[in-house]
Amino acid sequence: MKLLLALFLGISLQAQASDSCPEFLNYELPKLHSNETVNLCKVAAGKPILVINTASYCGYTRQFEGLELLHQKYKEKGLFVVGFASNDFNQESGSEKEVSKVCRQNYGVTFTMVSPSYVKGPLANPIFEVINQQSEEPRWNFNKYLLNSDGKVVSYFPSQVEPNSKVLITAIEALL
Repeated sequence: MKLLLALFLGISLQAQASDSCPEFLNYELPKLHSNETVNLCKVAAGKPILVINTASYCGYTRQFEGLELLHQKYKEKGLFVVGFASNDFNQESGSEKEVSKVCRQNYGVTFTMVSPSYVKGPLANPIFEVINQQSEEPRWNFNKYLLNSDGKVVSYFPSQVEPNSKVLITAIEALL
């Protein structure tokens, strides 16, 4: 079932996960509005990862700006920020080009963004399938999951927690 779901979502399973990276992060994920892919094991193995489910037409979309600031502030210290565009709450554009415009042109996002996929329920992409087992499913857009360098969810922050909030920054700094 997992292989069929991965193929449906355009995610390539890797034959073997790196010893230093959990298997659930070892996928070739399609980058947003691109022919390129990203494998979180290749780019973030051994690093803390901030995972966010995003949407272009949500009241929290403005958080892209703050998430980009977190990315800029902490990338050299080892934090990897990745956004998963999703229409699970019916607030994402039907066009990857439009999603990319909102992220990159409107908010200056340079952190990694993944093409739209499901982040909750039985069709959740393989990354969120495990995150949801370790924590809880997103209840709305812009939920934030902080994973330690071993890929374990150590903190969950709902949509209302702003990227510049003391609680989120404290959790990030504790991992760095």
